[in-house]
Amino acid sequence: MPIEKTEVLVVGGGQAGVAMSEHLGTADIPHLVLERGRIAERWRSERWDSLVANGPAWHDRFPGMMFDDIDPDAFAGKEQVADYFAAYAEKIAAPIRTGVEVKSVERKAGRSGFRVETSDGPIEAAYVVAATGAFQRPVVPAMVPEDAGVLQIHSTGYRNPGQLPEGAVLVIGAGSSGTQIADDLRQSGKRVYLSVGPHDRPPRGYRGRDYCWWLGVLGKWDAVTPAAGAEHVTIAVSGADGGKTIDFRRLAETGITLLGRAESFENGAMSFAPDLARSIARGDANYLSVLDEADAYIARNGLDLPEEPEAHIIGPDPDCLINPILELNLAEAGIATIIWATGFAFDYDWLKVEAFDENGSPKHQRGVSAEPGVYFLGLPWQSRRGSSFIWGVWHDARFLADQISIQRAYMAFHASAHGKTRNP
Repeated sequence: MPIEKTEVLVVGGGQAGVAMSEHLGTADIPHLVLERGRIAERWRSERWDSLVANGPAWHDRFPGMMFDDIDPDAFAGKEQVADYFAAYAEKIAAPIRTGVEVKSVERKAGRSGFRVETSDGPIEAAYVVAATGAFQRPVVPAMVPEDAGVLQIHSTGYRNPGQLPEGAVLVIGAGSSGTQIADDLRQSGKRVYLSVGPHDRPPRGYRGRDYCWWLGVLGKWDAVTPAAGAEHVTIAVSGADGGKTIDFRRLAETGITLLGRAESFENGAMSFAPDLARSIARGDANYLSVLDEADAYIARNGLDLPEEPEAHIIGPDPDCLINPILELNLAEAGIATIIWATGFAFDYDWLKVEAFDENGSPKHQRGVSAEPGVYFLGLPWQSRRGSSFIWGVWHDARFLADQISIQRAYMAFHASAHGKTRNP
């Protein structure tokens, strides 16, 4: 049986894969997209029930199509987001093959191109785009042993409060996922402890404009180089409950107990760093700096936007901030579950090429890999701050399609010149 061949093989059928397919199709480049589940599967099966997008519908989308079932200023639920990408793929007639897992990609020995082993048989491709995005392998620190007497799950395994045993919950990690899950649990009546580390805390909206708009006009989406050590800074922002600014003091007022960064576990007790006040202060400083930049932008451009002086007011510190808990015996606190909202690591074990550094991170320039013919899409800070967001990945995909077109042109010249002799 002959081996299937394609010009470009795109691995992953989420937002990155759909965006890549659109631009490859526009450039008339033959390609195939493989997705091991359904289109945008992670939105459906690896997120909690009440999750919504962190940006409003007018912003968190591709340029070619609006959400047709929600208000542009509303925040799409996870199923609406997944349905959007499935509809978009249909709209552009993307050649996506679902239910096919890519097991390995290797360069063909002594020849150009790659051999791809899949659950549906081998495929050969001239170019490969790894469009599996930034959220691949859940990270759970090896801190609390499995026999500690508590249920431990990553945020990707959380669906709703009803799946958890009776008792309090410790949520470790206070970015978008951790804070939304903690509040979801609190609203269900659960006793909740939330471990907070360093973070940025932007306003959800200010003076009549959403944070996503402010990031755009202030040029922050297009920042190309993060501050040293800020590549993976946790961002506490949410579209839950119609969109509201995350305020840890208010979360404490509702009954959530704030803790510092989780440090260790011994003899049934979790220890926390004495850094809670510092982390909260850093988040406040980030929040106020955005307001100041927004005020300056409004004045500089003469915009008629409503004043919002109350937004600058920082409320009083709750007791858990004034008198932080540095050690917590889980059994005595009634904690039956730990939810690790601790992010993700790359997982490119299937991509067996020379495209990674000693830590397993991709070596690339704007997604163009150190391995010729291999491209990455959906990475944090791939080309700018917005790269791992829905609209950002669309623009990065357009750049990669252009780079592939350039390489195809060189190879076409080589093929046309092959066998010809030059005049002396």
